[in-house]
Amino acid sequence: MNDIKKLIEKCLIENPCEADIRYNEPMSEHTTFKTGGAADCWLRPDGEGFTSFCAALLNRARSSGIPVFVLGGGANVVVSDKGIRGIVLDMGRWTGESVWALCAGEDEFIIKSGTTIDEAVDYAAAEGLSGLEFLAGMPGTVGGAVWMNARCYGGEMSDVLNWVEVIINDNTQLNGAQRKDESDSLDSFDFSIKRIYVNDKSGFGYKKSPFQDMDCVILSASFNLKKGDKEKILVEMDKYREDRYNKGHYSFPCAGSVFKNNHVFGKPSGQIIDELGLKGSKRGAAQVAPFHGNIIINLGGAKAGDIKGLADEIAAKVKKETGFVMEPEILFIGEWD
Repeated sequence: MNDIKKLIEKCLIENPCEADIRYNEPMSEHTTFKTGGAADCWLRPDGEGFTSFCAALLNRARSSGIPVFVLGGGANVVVSDKGIRGIVLDMGRWTGESVWALCAGEDEFIIKSGTTIDEAVDYAAAEGLSGLEFLAGMPGTVGGAVWMNARCYGGEMSDVLNWVEVIINDNTQLNGAQRKDESDSLDSFDFSIKRIYVNDKSGFGYKKSPFQDMDCVILSASFNLKKGDKEKILVEMDKYREDRYNKGHYSFPCAGSVFKNNHVFGKPSGQIIDELGLKGSKRGAAQVAPFHGNIIINLGGAKAGDIKGLADEIAAKVKKETGFVMEPEILFIGEWD
């Protein structure tokens, strides 16, 4: 803990930045599942100097062997009951948007990664820009949605993504492979800001983006959106929000879908779980939602171990009965047995 405190102090001295810093911070306060142990350090930088501070933090942390986990809205993660070691870098203050006119009826919509997805969709609608409606009502932040290549209602982030600005380890190749020259020392790291254009969609897939293989922090993203009728855009957004509400996404603390869908299975994961009679199953205060087989909910006081244990039980049952291997969509982070 002292090493972390000293590291942050040095970064703030060399790269002044406003920051909310908390030690032994319960991650239940920062995730939609409302559970999980404490982070050694939870850090939310803000204001002028944000990017230079983050770059310095990453560089010092990597060189010191202190792990850094980048947190968006906490909407797709479960933190272990034992907590998470190192620094949790919360991007929640890195927000805002801008619009640049292009041509052929399109606009470049640029938004910072800490902006919530719902805010981003509302910003675009206010400008009469169409293309992000399918994300309406989705929890989390823009950075997390880009990193995951969020997908719903037949659309995904990469469909409209133009470029992504990142703070990236200069030894990270853009194809995800790690490269370090033999002349470099093992503890030599340099992070700089780069703009990565998404001309080639080959690095994207179902809930997959090339940023998952990069040592980077997403700062902002640019989307090519089309001019549209504002009223029609709002009607479309309301339709998706209502559908999420009716499916119970907001009824209990949860993280949305637990498992990815796999079209090889021939049916959605939730349907498979339902057909095996697992809907409503419980482990502690964690329950497979009675209203959706692919959602686990926190009934109140659920431990992270309850949630992961229930997810493991579901996967084992599906494997035994069908032979299918379910791939979790939720990220289980921190110290697990």
